[in-house]
Amino acid sequence: MTELLAPDPAGIARAAALLRSGALVAFGTETVYGLGADATDARAVAAVFEAKGRPRFNPLICHYPDVAAAFAQVAANPIARSLAGAFWPGPLTMVLPRAAGCEVALLTGAGLDTLAVRVPAHPVALALLEAVGRPVAAPSANRSGGVSPTTARHVLDGLDGRIAAVLDCGPCPVGVESTVLDLTGPPALLRPGGVTAEAIEAVIGPLGRQDATGAPRSPGMGASHYAPALPVRLDAEDAGPEEALLAFGPYPQGAGAVFSLSEAGDLAEAAANLFTGLRWLDAEGRRLGLRRIAAMAVPRAGLGAAINDRLQRAAAPRRS
Repeated sequence: MTELLAPDPAGIARAAALLRSGALVAFGTETVYGLGADATDARAVAAVFEAKGRPRFNPLICHYPDVAAAFAQVAANPIARSLAGAFWPGPLTMVLPRAAGCEVALLTGAGLDTLAVRVPAHPVALALLEAVGRPVAAPSANRSGGVSPTTARHVLDGLDGRIAAVLDCGPCPVGVESTVLDLTGPPALLRPGGVTAEAIEAVIGPLGRQDATGAPRSPGMGASHYAPALPVRLDAEDAGPEEALLAFGPYPQGAGAVFSLSEAGDLAEAAANLFTGLRWLDAEGRRLGLRRIAAMAVPRAGLGAAINDRLQRAAAPRRS
């Protein structure tokens, strides 16, 4: 049964304790209710995808109590700092390169070298984030493909029994998701939202728009995306000494390097380890002169669908 917590000091403390323990807690912001998880805990983040029934490991937005906390995790440029001064706290998300030593789990950012960050403009949300003391990943608190929730009741309608608690922050005043900007190059609008493009352009000048025909920069675009340097062979039943093995469950011997997603065959553990495993095998395989990564089959049920989606993208033919 999902707890319904009041937006008072006791409710905020309970929600923060649950998040720090690895549980999922929905909470209201000025935009919509988010499904919060400790962004530094890959197992907790995997549970977000499982609870939402999210079909792919798309990057999640990390929420922070203030500008300093957010910019401690990313490489903020002068444009980002100008926008933070104008719109934070508020419904604006910025995509920036991960900082050296960033503590956010790779799964939170879908294995990318970037991170989506924002500071929400809601007093209860800010108090919760301050109490947690860690980045909180929070996509909309609904089943994937459903309408984004703007009240605690909306959250319970879709997720009751699937998450630990909902912190009732009242109706969301904005009611649409945050605007998302890519600031890893020339500023580009990835998603319109609570801050208008015109307001942003008044601060930093003209914005580009995401080009769906070019190199993918937004979550889940493109058949070959987030791929390691080594080629990936899917549904491997064995692996030779020239291969690095991404294992799931009991695995054969003989590979040049091995990373086990889950020896017990646990899909949540496998999801939590996926991006770390791929990166480690890619680096170790290249160091050892191995030819490819052989990925064992993973069931397609539940989180397995998202794991297989990611592996298929990693194995897709590369663009010349």
